[in-house]
Amino acid sequence: MNKVYLIAVGAFFAATAELVISGILNLLAASAGISISQAGMLVTAYSIGFAVGTPILIALTSRMNRKRLMLYSLLAFSLSSLAFALGGSYAFLMSIRVLVGASAGVFCVIALGSVAKLVKANQLGNAMGTIALAFSFSMVAGVPLGAVMSKLWGWESIFYALAIGGLLVMIPLHRSLPNIEADEPEPFLQQFSVLKNVSVAGPLLLSMLLGAGNSVMLTYIAPFVERALRLSSDAPSVVLLALGVVGIVGSKLGGIGIDRYGSERVMITGLATTFISLLAMPLFADISPAISLALLGIWGFSIFSTVPAINAYIVRTAPSSVNFILSVNTSVTHLGLAIGASAGGWLMQWNDRALYHPWLASLFVLLALAAAALSIQSHRVRVRLVQHRSTN
Repeated sequence: MNKVYLIAVGAFFAATAELVISGILNLLAASAGISISQAGMLVTAYSIGFAVGTPILIALTSRMNRKRLMLYSLLAFSLSSLAFALGGSYAFLMSIRVLVGASAGVFCVIALGSVAKLVKANQLGNAMGTIALAFSFSMVAGVPLGAVMSKLWGWESIFYALAIGGLLVMIPLHRSLPNIEADEPEPFLQQFSVLKNVSVAGPLLLSMLLGAGNSVMLTYIAPFVERALRLSSDAPSVVLLALGVVGIVGSKLGGIGIDRYGSERVMITGLATTFISLLAMPLFADISPAISLALLGIWGFSIFSTVPAINAYIVRTAPSSVNFILSVNTSVTHLGLAIGASAGGWLMQWNDRALYHPWLASLFVLLALAAAALSIQSHRVRVRLVQHRSTN
């Protein structure tokens, strides 16, 4: 598991690079001489690199040794973070953010795909939870630390730190990781044929719908907390910090639960809990905001415990093309985030109190639950067919 923790540190840097701009938006815009909306587009550029570049690069490098690709992607992440810190024109910054996103995406996907080959089968869930823990920890520590560093030494300082951090992680990874063989070699276009399988495509649809539901809440959590729950303007930042802490616990316990109860059971339980908490949230907004906040915490715990289960389920249902499927999974998740943010924006025009955003999010999660059930049923049928053929 020591190797998994090292990989998780690299994932922490990658996740911080994605999230930190939201915490330094004003400083970056003022320093770079661009508008707030232009600075916000740097987040979009990262997402484009992550969502579009990652599956293409994973498919093109399918024959490359996984350890080597992990180190190369981490090196590319460090160099592109350094280039971003050095600055330049707005077009240059946008281009570099695409590279940061693509390199971070490749590293994260290879990290998730490789842990299955680094740990025993009964430790897979715990390992997946540890990787997910890095993303939770970036919310709790990475983003606030980046904001403090930016105020003290300028926004460039956090990206210098990310570049140095990535390089420092490379050294122990190079020394401790064994050679990790690539997936079974397949032609570029043929790799996409696996998506025809319902048990494989189901988790991808699930990830997109869950991402959309999460985005509806996370993007508009400030107006929900301030207007629907009638709390102070300082409350959203406290709530986000609390969600990060809850996410750390959820990621770890979710991973342990996978090893004990199986990825399917944790995935279904997590999605059902997410749905129920979202459905109940608006009902208590006026009666008892404290109950709504507690339900918000349950929602945060359930989504962070569900994500490792989804990744573990993908690893077990598509072992021969796991890295490619995980890369597509990251793409559709980011697509879901965009869909959820847009849908939430439309709902804000209809009701700017954001009271009904949990219900919109619950609709996406209910559809995700249906996709999960369909995928599990299809996978079980396929397993029975294989077993039947092998006995005849």
